Amino acid sequence: MTMGLTDQLILQFDRALRTVFAPAQARRESPARAEMESPVAAEEKTNSIRLMRINHTGEVCAQALYQGQALTARNPEIRATLGRAADEEQDHLAWCESRLNELGGRKSLLNPLWYGGSFALGAFSGLLGDRWNMAFLAETERQVEGHLTGHLGQLPASDAKSRAVLEQMRRDESAHGATAQAHGAAEMPEPLKIAMRVGSHVMKSTTYWI
Repeated sequence: MTMGLTDQLILQFDRALRTVFAPAQARRESPARAEMESPVAAEEKTNSIRLMRINHTGEVCAQALYQGQALTARNPEIRATLGRAADEEQDHLAWCESRLNELGGRKSLLNPLWYGGSFALGAFSGLLGDRWNMAFLAETERQVEGHLTGHLGQLPASDAKSRAVLEQMRRDESAHGATAQAHGAAEMPEPLKIAMRVGSHVMKSTTYWI
């Protein structure tokens, strides 16, 4: 039975509350479990916390994007693809939250704001049609992959647990981008790519501190 719009909106609101406020649950074991916790200098630990907070917020945004995109996607196969990707992103969310807790850090206070904005962007991309929905997904994953590569270079060398999490996340994001391309993603215009990078920079800059 197909859900009506009201039921779908109620479901999305429930998902938003659970994503932003409830402890995240992973289906896969965190890659950090296989690594030993090594002593980290106070300054380096603070840097790890701030970087992992950014990554956690990025996964909050990813949940919102996928839910918004799935809500307005026309093709059932596209919706299913987005749902599978969202499940893996849920693992990322839980891994980042767990690592933040281990480091003694906290989540960003701005997560509700970023969730709302990302959900709206996802829903808008879905309204443009499935090719553009996939284009938005492909470009998002391309930029996230680059962002994770940058963070891997900024993490303290001794923080093997955080590094393991980001490396697995990067592999998953690459696969999501390839899936979007395989589903007929259009080529994103350069001005939109730049706008996405600017928005990402604002998110990272504020979340690093708040």
